Amino acid sequence: MSAVSSDLILERMMTLHPKVIDLVLDRCERLLAALDHPERKLPPVIHIAGTNGKGSTQAMMRAGLEGAGKSVHAYTSPHLARFHERIRVAGELISEEYLTEVLDECYTANGGESITYFEITTCAAMLAFARTPADYTLLEVGLGGRVDATNVIDTPALTIITPVSIDHQQFLGDTLPDIAGEKAGIIKRGVPCIVGPQEDAALDVIEAKAARLGAPVFAYGQHWHVSTERGRLIYQDETGLLDLPMPALLGAHQVQNAGAAIAGLRTLGFGEDACAAAMADATWPARMQRLKSGNLVDSVPSLELWLDGGHNASAALAISDLLDTLPKRETHLICGMLNTKDVSGYMQPLAPHVHALQAVSIPGEANTLPSDVTAKAARDAGMTAYEADGVDSALKAIFKASPNARVLICGSLYLAGHVLRENG
Repeated sequence: MSAVSSDLILERMMTLHPKVIDLVLDRCERLLAALDHPERKLPPVIHIAGTNGKGSTQAMMRAGLEGAGKSVHAYTSPHLARFHERIRVAGELISEEYLTEVLDECYTANGGESITYFEITTCAAMLAFARTPADYTLLEVGLGGRVDATNVIDTPALTIITPVSIDHQQFLGDTLPDIAGEKAGIIKRGVPCIVGPQEDAALDVIEAKAARLGAPVFAYGQHWHVSTERGRLIYQDETGLLDLPMPALLGAHQVQNAGAAIAGLRTLGFGEDACAAAMADATWPARMQRLKSGNLVDSVPSLELWLDGGHNASAALAISDLLDTLPKRETHLICGMLNTKDVSGYMQPLAPHVHALQAVSIPGEANTLPSDVTAKAARDAGMTAYEADGVDSALKAIFKASPNARVLICGSLYLAGHVLRENG
């Protein structure tokens, strides 16, 4: 069956609501009821919220569970190259035939009622998961938590809240406590909650919500600790110490994400072998991903190419820390961002590491920040900045001027998806 089949249904789903984002649960609950409540038939759910690190933590949890011989469903967003990436059924990306089947069933059951694209596709994922045996279900929140479409599970096995920072203020609130309150909306009565590193203002809100619901909290710095020593990851909690390989996912921030994943695995009763697999076997594209082959790589063979989809100040700090650890090399950025992001906050941490920046608009994205605005923000942060027609032309310009440079393509998961499609 052609991929056009699911693409056509997805296009129709885009027309069912005038807004891309409209955070309520009513529409999702209505459709799930019409589908005979697949959300009540899922294997035990691990529900993950947070501003940064959700996807990486989920990837490590999945690697750990699968390393222990368990079969795992996983739901994540957004996708990069193909929608199918969002739905992993019992360890495998959903097939075109199965995706078309569940999308069509959800579209029919919805009966033309108003529902957002994310809501109806989340229902489709749950329908696929409910009909396929597995041991666990990993659900990554799309936006916020309290009224996110994934927050329809009454009693998950575990919740995880990764670091919370300022982002998506237009939907989640202007202050860190407001945003933390939205993320804490996934906490359920009596269900253990793993909490990654937080600022005090966020942690206070999360702990207060957990206390009201009698949910045991396992918080970084209180109940579990993680650090590095001599190229190893050291994790400790009240049950003992683990000496593990460093995470396969690069960056100092991944140590803390790894700690949350290990804490989750330990809380679920898994031992050292599962935790080691979580470190060694996790993969997650567009998170400081080194591009080593493909069409774009072949066009500029002596450049060292990296790709990262982070899009806020916290992500930029993590990139900055990683660049500090890499061998010294002239570093250029190719950057495209959405107009909903804090472009100035993103640029500041990166400026000291960058020789020059090529600003691009994100192809096919109505909300792209124009390249001239991105370039101005880079200059305001102290960078030398240029505008380019696209990633390919930016790469060629860098290659011509500095053929042995390091190049990081960054600023948006949507730009990252475009790059992965173009690279082939």
